[in-house]
Amino acid sequence: MEFADLDLSQEYSYADYLKWTFEERLEIIKGKIFKMSPAPNRMHQKLSREIFGVLINFLKGKTCEVYSAPFDVRLPRKSKDDKDIITVVQPDLCVICDPSKLDDKGCLGAPDIVIEILSPGNNKKELEIKYDVYEEAGVKEYWLFLPEIQALLQYVRNGNGRYAGARPLTEDNILTTPILPGFELDLEEVFGAL
Repeated sequence: MEFADLDLSQEYSYADYLKWTFEERLEIIKGKIFKMSPAPNRMHQKLSREIFGVLINFLKGKTCEVYSAPFDVRLPRKSKDDKDIITVVQPDLCVICDPSKLDDKGCLGAPDIVIEILSPGNNKKELEIKYDVYEEAGVKEYWLFLPEIQALLQYVRNGNGRYAGARPLTEDNILTTPILPGFELDLEEVFGAL
């Protein structure tokens, strides 16, 4: 089966996704197929590498783990059966602190932190659709990096399960999170590497 053979008006599940063998990278969000960028540009890759490096070093010997794309994050609504999961995403990076969510296929359930790096052409998907998906799924923090303007939007779930107003950060800031006590991401260093 080729990607062109798919009926994009149909609803798909993770069970369908597992059968596909075409080269295109895809995500399924609420049953609908979203084509991912073919390959991230160099700036995207450098930024991802910098953030991953800081996280991997900080998390050594800790329960939380960081993973980079391609890594399937399945966000079940009710049943955890593959045929019932209609949202599977591949965030650029994610931090999972509950080892029971990890299996050979990736992550089953909401990561604690999802990190996306905005790519040209994915603006609407990252800014609107994924924001809603991550909030609904229970992702505690969603970090959206905007490499073109060297900024980061840090969304944090409040007591009502909603993301509070985005905390914009630039190269003058250091990112911290209560999820990872003691963690600091110096944005001047991260963006300076670009």
